[in-house]
Amino acid sequence: MSNKEQLQNEELQQQNANFEAEYIDENVAYVADSKFKSFVKKFMKRRTAVVGFVIIVLLLILAVVGPSIAPYDPAAYNYDNMFAKPSAEHWFGTDHYGRDIFSRVCAGAPLTLGVALSSVIVGTIVGAVLGLLAGYYGGWIEMLVMRGADVLFAFPDILLAIAIVAILGPGIVNVFIAVAVFTVPSIARMMRSATLAVKSSLYVEVAHSLGCKDGRILFLHIFPGTTQTLIVNFTMRIGSAIMAASSLSFLGFGANVTDPEWGAMLSQARSYFSTAPHMLYLPGLVIFITVLAFNLFGDGLRDTLDPKIK
Repeated sequence: MSNKEQLQNEELQQQNANFEAEYIDENVAYVADSKFKSFVKKFMKRRTAVVGFVIIVLLLILAVVGPSIAPYDPAAYNYDNMFAKPSAEHWFGTDHYGRDIFSRVCAGAPLTLGVALSSVIVGTIVGAVLGLLAGYYGGWIEMLVMRGADVLFAFPDILLAIAIVAILGPGIVNVFIAVAVFTVPSIARMMRSATLAVKSSLYVEVAHSLGCKDGRILFLHIFPGTTQTLIVNFTMRIGSAIMAASSLSFLGFGANVTDPEWGAMLSQARSYFSTAPHMLYLPGLVIFITVLAFNLFGDGLRDTLDPKIK
């Protein structure tokens, strides 16, 4: 074979290789796009989950722009307008200092939602890593992770959070740590179970036979197979985190009473329940709707992503 023919063959092989690579990339993109469209179609059929998702989006927007769109200064005292009932001027009424409650709810959204979301994110990351290691390696690593989770599971979430804050001291940072800590064991146990299920898959065994390193197998082959379960559990934990953070602030372990945090607002309102019940009902209703929205959204994700549920 002449050099010219050899070069032509090499160019042809290169063109075929490029064509195959483009074909594979197009197919992967098409499959991913089809899966996303199928997910959206299934999710939209669950109306309660869609309602929860819309409420969550509105709450996140409120957390970003809430302090800037508040109609009144949330810290401004007005002793001439104390205990005003809900009206067109003050949608949620005023408190015992004449402060606009709706403005305080808007200003407190970044604090309450920020603590809940950030603590669940940190707890989920730690729990996911521990669960992956426990399910993949087993042995003493699994024993330590699971026995530690069992110890934490022996306490109800709110009691565990109170114990942690009692040790560390009151403060919003310590509330963040407490909520993150009680998020870890449930995520770790769930990830261990999901890892054990994916670990026995054929493509994981092929990766082992090809000599892939443990880190590559864990995070490129096993972890993607557990993301659906992780996303659902992450979403469901946010509602519990909001309740825990608000409860700790209500008990005086979290935000300062002067801060417009939803739980702290309820703590102040309980002393005026008989004279101004709107101080308690309306912020409590906001917490209820927020937790309900995340639970409905999490249920919808579970029903959509679980192939066993029709």
